[in-house]
Amino acid sequence: MFSGCATALITPFHRDGSIDEEGLRLLVSRQEEKGIDAVVPCGTTGESATLSHEEHLKVIGIVLDQVKRAKVIAGAGSNSTQEAVHLSKGAEDLGADYLLSITPYYNKPTQRGIVNHYSAIAEAVDVPIIVYNVPGRTGINIQAETTLKLAAIPGVDGIKEASGDLGQVMKVLQGRPGGFSVISGEDWLTYSLMGLGADGVISVTSNIMPDIMSEMVHASMRGDMATARELHFRLLPLFDVLFIETNPIPAKTALGMMGLPSGALRPPLCELLPESEARLRAVLESLSLL
Repeated sequence: MFSGCATALITPFHRDGSIDEEGLRLLVSRQEEKGIDAVVPCGTTGESATLSHEEHLKVIGIVLDQVKRAKVIAGAGSNSTQEAVHLSKGAEDLGADYLLSITPYYNKPTQRGIVNHYSAIAEAVDVPIIVYNVPGRTGINIQAETTLKLAAIPGVDGIKEASGDLGQVMKVLQGRPGGFSVISGEDWLTYSLMGLGADGVISVTSNIMPDIMSEMVHASMRGDMATARELHFRLLPLFDVLFIETNPIPAKTALGMMGLPSGALRPPLCELLPESEARLRAVLESLSLL
C-alpha cells in the first residue's frame, strides 16, 4: 500500500505546445531532492485530458527514466473502460509502481458500473491500482459502501479521496481492510484526514513547496501532529491561492514565476486573470518563494 507525500506533477510544455522533456526531468529531480515519496505523471494537474495516448505514455516513460528513488504513480484512467485498460497496460509495460485511475467521467455510471469498471482494470494488469474519486470533475461520487467493495477486489490497493466529504472518508477509514490506502486528494484537508488515519496525500501544492508539504505529511505519519499543524497553517495561503482558478493554471503560473519549467497551458485552459495573478504573486512573495 502507498503512504507518504506524492506530487501530482504538472506537464511542462514548450511554446509550440510540445512536451518539454528537459523541463520535466528537472522537475522530477527537484521533487526527489526535496523529499517527495512519489510523483504522479498524467493526472489532472498534468493536463492529461489534452495529452494524446502517445504523449501520455511518453510522459510516464520520461518520469520513470528520470526517477532514482521516488515511486511513480501513473495516471491511467478514462471514462471508457476499454481505454482505461489500454492506458493501464501501457503504464504497466513501462514499469509504473502504481496506477491512478479516475472514476469514469461524463457518462456517469451507477455504483455497480463503477465496481465493474475497476474490476476489469484489475483483471487486466498486475500493478496496484489507486482509485481516484473527485466528484467535482467527474459528476459522480464513489459512495463509502462502494469504496469498501472496491477494496475487496485484488489489485485495488487504495483510493485518492477528493470528495471533500469528511463523513464519507471516515466511513471508509473505519471499514477498510488492512493494506488499503486512503490518500487525501485535497491539500487543505490533508492534515485533518491524516489525523483520522489517512495515509498521505497526492498534492498539487508540492509542485511549489515539496519540502514543506512532505515534512507536514511525514510529521503526521510519525504522530507529531503539533509540527504538522504548524506546517499546515504555514501552507494554508498556498492551498487557497493555487485553486483560485482551475487547477493547474495557478500551479503552472507559480512555477513560471519561480523560474522553473512550466510553459504554456493547453486550450481550453488559459492564463490567469490579472487580479488572480497579483494574488498568487503576493502569496509566493510572503512565503519567500520569489
